[in-house]
Amino acid sequence: MTAAMISWGKGRRAAAAIGAVSLGLVTLSACSKPTDLATVTVGSTTVTAEATPGCDGNGKLLSKKQVETCISKNGGKTITVQPGERVRVGVTPEVAKSGWIVIGGGPVMREASTQTYRSFDADTLFMQQNPQTGQTTYSRSVTLQVAELGKGEGPKTMWHFNLKQKD
Repeated sequence: MTAAMISWGKGRRAAAAIGAVSLGLVTLSACSKPTDLATVTVGSTTVTAEATPGCDGNGKLLSKKQVETCISKNGGKTITVQPGERVRVGVTPEVAKSGWIVIGGGPVMREASTQTYRSFDADTLFMQQNPQTGQTTYSRSVTLQVAELGKGEGPKTMWHFNLKQKD
C-alpha cells in the first residue's frame, strides 16, 4: 500500500510540473511586443496614441499603397492649440533610433530626427503653402502625422493626431 502511495505522489508531482510548464508556454505565447507610441503635448495637455490602424509595418517599410492610404487618413486623438504655443512631439527610444519626422499642414522638419522628442511652433504646423502659387494660408485644424522612417525609402509606422486652433 505504501508503495502505491509513493508512486501516486510522484505522478501528481510530474503532472503538476507538466501543467506548470504548459501554463508558462501559453502565457509566453500570449505576450507580444508592445506597440510603439507617439505623444503630443501642448501646455499641460498630453495625448498618446498607438500606430494608426493599417499604418504599422511591424518593423518593415509600408508598401506604396499603404503609405498613400496613411497619408490621406484623418483622425486620431484631438488636442487644442492656441496660436503661438509650443507643440511637443515625442516617440519611444526604438522609434527615435530608427529616425522619425513630423508633417503638419506641410513638412515641418528638414531631416529625420533621432531624438525622442522635438518641439514645434504651433503656427508652423497650421501653415499650408499652395504649390502652384506659393501663397501661404493657415488652417483652423490640421492632421499632425508622425512617421517612423526605415532604412530604405518611406515610413515603417505612422501615427495621426488632430490639432485644432483654439477660438
